[in-house]
Amino acid sequence: MREVAIIGVGHTKFGRLNDKSLLDLLCEASLEAIEDSNTSNTDFDSVYVASMLAETLNHMTGVASALVDRIGLLPAAADHIKNGPASGGSAIKNAFYAIASGACELVLVSGAEKMTHITLPGGVTSAVATMTHHNAERIHGASLPSFAGLLTRSYMEKYNVPKEWITSIAVKNHRNGLNNPYAHFQKEITLKKAMESPIIADPLQLYDICPISDGAAAIVMCDANIAKKYCDSPILITGVGQATDTHIIYEREDLTVLNALRICSKQAYDMAKKTPNDIDVFEAHDAFTILEAIQSEDIGFFKKGEGAKAAHEGLTEIGGKIPINPSGGLKARGHPLGATGVAQVIELVWQLRGEAGKRQVADADTGITCNFGGFGNNIVSILVERM
Repeated sequence: MREVAIIGVGHTKFGRLNDKSLLDLLCEASLEAIEDSNTSNTDFDSVYVASMLAETLNHMTGVASALVDRIGLLPAAADHIKNGPASGGSAIKNAFYAIASGACELVLVSGAEKMTHITLPGGVTSAVATMTHHNAERIHGASLPSFAGLLTRSYMEKYNVPKEWITSIAVKNHRNGLNNPYAHFQKEITLKKAMESPIIADPLQLYDICPISDGAAAIVMCDANIAKKYCDSPILITGVGQATDTHIIYEREDLTVLNALRICSKQAYDMAKKTPNDIDVFEAHDAFTILEAIQSEDIGFFKKGEGAKAAHEGLTEIGGKIPINPSGGLKARGHPLGATGVAQVIELVWQLRGEAGKRQVADADTGITCNFGGFGNNIVSILVERM
């Protein structure tokens, strides 16, 4: 396979963006990525657009075609990629293989979601819950927050973990988000304030859960052999992995183990000829604080049951053993579903370029992501390193 490089990135503000449509957001991020890559609108072979709920929340079924036409990339091929909250990672994976195989030379990946305009009680939560198993879970009122609460309680009891250790992840990520101009939340919180916030899905509280956000993110990828033609500091995608796990949560052998992440991260490590010890920065999918703790274990950084303790002890801070979510993560940066997996990779690009400002990880050469689909039943990992 050919080597694949990222040569341009674009990122809108994440948050409540009342004055912009889904297509507006996709265009903004895409045009910024194209400008950053020094490419032209005649160069692109393919466009992959990640958006989980474009039809449900925005009444758009032709979102990829609409983007290509709006920003003048005709006649580039266009595909709409849907894999729940892992849609962005899946779109990057598809672009990676299109280039690595020789089928394409230059590809745009753009992910977005427009969610905050939905005001019906439970509207977005209900739409997101369509990822759950219909007969065994959804018809009984199960939602992703309820699964996260169940997972948190199971983890706390199995490994004797105080709730404060888990919630300290939110405190860290809000502190990191303070230095991310694109973040939905740019405010610091204290552990005391987080621990006194309302219960949402016992034992998870308000600050343990990511916000509903609008936003978009985009990257331009190409054959690494031509990357320097466009960009002085291309970043290589050297490892890609994707795996699935049991759909019905209660059928899993151990709720606190993310088998899909163990498998897909190993695929990415093996492809890149890396190990967890080689990674300098990790962008986790912390839609709920418990997920960052468990992902940090199953991707290989800490022993089982020690991820929350490691976060509480500062090992995952920007200056710690393995910095996790210097972007602020989903908790502070926000979580526009289709954009998240792309935004994770963009943060790693900025870190590896040395362009992350006050949240810069020192000497960052290699990074990895976990883009979490469903409730851990379809996960994508992307590993990147300096060229």
